[in-house]
Amino acid sequence: MAALPLVPGALWSGFAGTAWAAPMSKKLARSRVRPGQPGWPSAASWDGLKKNVAGRLLKLTPFFTGCEADASGPACKEALSHLTSAFDIGDQAALTQTSGWLDAWASRPSAYALAAKNTADIVAAVNFAREHNLRLVVKGGGHSYQGTSDAPDSLLVWTRQMNQVTLHADFVAQGCAGLAAPQPAVSLGAGAMWIDAYDAVITRGGRYVQGGGCTTVGVAGLVQSGGFGNFSKMYGTAAAGLLEAEVVTADGVVRIANARRNPDLFWALKGGGGGSVGVVTRLTLRTRELPETFGAVFFTVKASSDAAYRTLIAKLVAFYAGALFNQHWGEQIGFNTDNRVDVAMVFQGLSQQQAAEVWAPLLAWLRRREEYVFEKELQVLALPARHFWDADFFKKHAPGFMVADERPAAPAHHAQWKGDLGEAGWFIHGYKSAWLPASLLGMDRQADLAEAIFRCTRHWRVGFHFNKGLAGAPAAEIDAARDTAMNPQVLDAFALAIIAGGDGPQYPGMPGGAADPARGRDRARSIGRAMDEMMKVAPGAGCYVSESDYFLADWQAAFWGGNHARLARVKARYDPDGLFFVRHGVGSEAWSEDGFSRLPGTARRG
Repeated sequence: MAALPLVPGALWSGFAGTAWAAPMSKKLARSRVRPGQPGWPSAASWDGLKKNVAGRLLKLTPFFTGCEADASGPACKEALSHLTSAFDIGDQAALTQTSGWLDAWASRPSAYALAAKNTADIVAAVNFAREHNLRLVVKGGGHSYQGTSDAPDSLLVWTRQMNQVTLHADFVAQGCAGLAAPQPAVSLGAGAMWIDAYDAVITRGGRYVQGGGCTTVGVAGLVQSGGFGNFSKMYGTAAAGLLEAEVVTADGVVRIANARRNPDLFWALKGGGGGSVGVVTRLTLRTRELPETFGAVFFTVKASSDAAYRTLIAKLVAFYAGALFNQHWGEQIGFNTDNRVDVAMVFQGLSQQQAAEVWAPLLAWLRRREEYVFEKELQVLALPARHFWDADFFKKHAPGFMVADERPAAPAHHAQWKGDLGEAGWFIHGYKSAWLPASLLGMDRQADLAEAIFRCTRHWRVGFHFNKGLAGAPAAEIDAARDTAMNPQVLDAFALAIIAGGDGPQYPGMPGGAADPARGRDRARSIGRAMDEMMKVAPGAGCYVSESDYFLADWQAAFWGGNHARLARVKARYDPDGLFFVRHGVGSEAWSEDGFSRLPGTARRG
C-alpha cells in the first residue's frame, strides 16, 4: 500500500473508479452524527478503519487535558512546551496554528485523526466518513485563520506526513502530451510546507517556485486559496503555477486534474478555496529560472505631528506609484497609529546598489526635514537568490533573520522568518482585508488614498501588502491568474490592505490563556472602523479568502466575484451530497455554521 502513491497517475486512473470508489448515498441525512449519537461508528468500526490504514488512526483528546488537575505539573509543562514553534505546533494532530478567533471559533480537536501517509489512506478516510455520515475536516499546514482545518466531533484527514518533494526536468501533465512542451516542475505531497519546496527547488535545485511567504504554511492549502509570496509581483500566484493535481473526491475516486483531465475540477483547485471539492494528495507546480539576486529594504520613520504624517503618507503614495509600482518590488509598508511608518520591502532583478538608488530621492527628501526622524536607519540587503530560504546561510552570515527549528529530529532546512514567530498559536480579535484598485495610484486619486490611509490610522494600523495584488506584474502572469478561480479584482489590485490584531495563544484549557473579551471586542471595533475608512475609496473591494474577516456577510462575491457561480457548479458535480464542508466555502450555504446540519430546502446542492 505504501508504494501506491508513487505509481504513475495513469495507473491510478485505471482502477480508481472501481476498487477505491464507493457509491454515493441515495438518501441524504439531515444531520451528521456526533459521538454518542445513534449512528456514530462502533468501536469495532473504528478498529476496522485503523486496521485498514496500518494503525495510522489516532483518537484525539484536548491538548491541555493534563493542565486541568495541575497547571504546574509535568504533563501541563510538556503540553506548553510545544507552543514555541510553528513547526512543533504543526506536528500535533490536536492543535492548529491559530488558537481561535474571539466570538467566532476556538481550536478544538477532532474525535479521530487519520495521519495519512499515502493516497490510499485518504481514500479510506473519505469513504468511511461518507458511509458513516461524519463531519470530515482536512488539515495540512493548519494555518487557517478562519478555523477551516478544525472541527470538534469530526474525522480529521491529517496530511502532515505526506511531504514528499520530487523535481522534474521535463514534466508533461497526464493526457497532455503533444499539447504542451515538457517543462521543469516540482511535485509535492499534500503535507509539504513551503520551506520543503524552497529547500528542494531553490537552495538545492537552483530554480524558483512561486509559493508563500511564511515558510510553515502548507503547500496544498495555499495553492487552493490562490497563494501569494514575496515575489508575486514578478511570478504571479501559486495557483496559476499549478500544472496538475491528484485529488480524492467525495465518491472515493482518485482523480487526476489538469488542463486536459477533469479541467473543471483543476480550475476550481486554483484558488477556489481549500477543502470544498476534495482532498488534494499531490500537486505539481511549474518552476522558473532563478534570478541572480533577491534583496530587502528596511527602515522606520516617524513624523512629529499629524500634519507632517499626512504629508509623509502622501509622499509615500506618490513615491510608490512612481518608483515601486512594478515587478521588482513586493511586500509591505505599514502605516501606524503613532504617526510612524515601517518599510519592509523585498526586491528581485536589481543589484543592491540599484535598489538603494531607487530609494535615494525619498531618503534625501526625508533627511532635509526636521519633522521626520529615523527610528531605524535604512538597510538595503542583497544576497544570492539561491540562499534566500537557506537556513544554514542565514545562520552563518545574517543570524537573527531566520529562526531554525531546534528540536533534535528536525530537518536541517526547517526555519522560519523571525517576523512570523508571532503566528504560532495566535488568537485573533479582528482581521479585515481589501484589494485596492490600481486606479487609486492615478494622479487624480492619490490625495484621496492618502487621506483614507491617515483616517484609517486614527483607529488602527494598516499594512499595504503590495505583492498580494497583481497590478504591475508581467502581462503573462496576469493572464495566468485570470485562468484561476480567484476574484478577478486581484488582477487590477496594486495591493491588499490588511488591518488585523490579536493576542498570543489562547487554546482552550491552556493555563493563562483566558481571553479578555471586552478588550478584544474593543480592538475588533477599532479594526472595523479603520477598514471603513479604507473602503470609502475602494467601495465594493473584494478580499483574499485566506486573509479575511470571519464575519464577512457577502463572502461569495468578496472571495470569488463572478467566479462563484462556476465554482458552485463544480461543487455540485463532484460533491453533490456536500461531504466536504468549509465554513464560507463553496457550497456551505446548504449547511449550518458548524457543518453538521443540512438546511431545509437545500438537498443535493452541495
